[in-house]
Amino acid sequence: MEIYLIDGTYELFRAWFGAPEAKSPGGQEVGATRGFLRSMAAMLRSGDVTHVGCAFDHTVESFRNALFDGYKTGEGLDPELFAQFPLVERASRALGMVTWPMIDFEADDALATAAAKLRDRPEVDRVVIASPDKDLCQCVRGRRVVTLDRRRNIVLDEDGVREKFGVSPESIPDYLALVGDAADGIPGIPRWGAKSAATLLAKFVHLEHIPDDPERWEIGVRGAATLAKNLNEHRADAVLYRELATLRTDAPVDESLDELRWTGPDRDALESLCEELGETRLLDRI
Repeated sequence: MEIYLIDGTYELFRAWFGAPEAKSPGGQEVGATRGFLRSMAAMLRSGDVTHVGCAFDHTVESFRNALFDGYKTGEGLDPELFAQFPLVERASRALGMVTWPMIDFEADDALATAAAKLRDRPEVDRVVIASPDKDLCQCVRGRRVVTLDRRRNIVLDEDGVREKFGVSPESIPDYLALVGDAADGIPGIPRWGAKSAATLLAKFVHLEHIPDDPERWEIGVRGAATLAKNLNEHRADAVLYRELATLRTDAPVDESLDELRWTGPDRDALESLCEELGETRLLDRI
């Protein structure tokens, strides 16, 4: 049995930038929601997906905004995209997928929680986290929990994470703390780049294990003195950034394996939503 965990917010943004614009009969822009419906319906029709959950950022802000003023917000988000957040959650439910709208947590926390709960179940062969987000690579475990970039059809298991980032999954939050993550508003530590962070974390695994004195690193890193100085001056910041990048595994995700089984769409809800969106052809495909 494989469990598919879908990053619904990513899928909405992907559709927003990739699907054509479209107006509903009522005049609302709904192109991204239509694109989401078509993409998810194609995935569900493939026959590969038997158990599925889909997570959304119901509100853009989360508990992390209280920890760091610079963390991502909804500022600058196109109003026509933001207005489709409730629609796409309805679309997910209408398609028959278990749907997790996160408020205090983020969608990634829901996916991390579900992966942690399900990965050791004897009935589960693999948990597939369908998202290309870097921070979700911390959830990868061997070949049992993997990430999937659906757009490029790239699967990352534990060896794949090491090959891509140069560190193990458990070091991904430390890696993002050092190099930063622009998508989440994490600035990183000055002068630390992907190569230097990977080199140090491949040896020391976590921030607190990197010695203050670069002479004790005992590995060749370009600009070691400057890197050490900057890290030592910003260690408290680095620890905070790591906390921001660390996904929670206590989000409100309580469904059982049986509840995650996909048994088809909610036909009435889907018909009503498709009529509202002006999307009639989709019904013939499901």
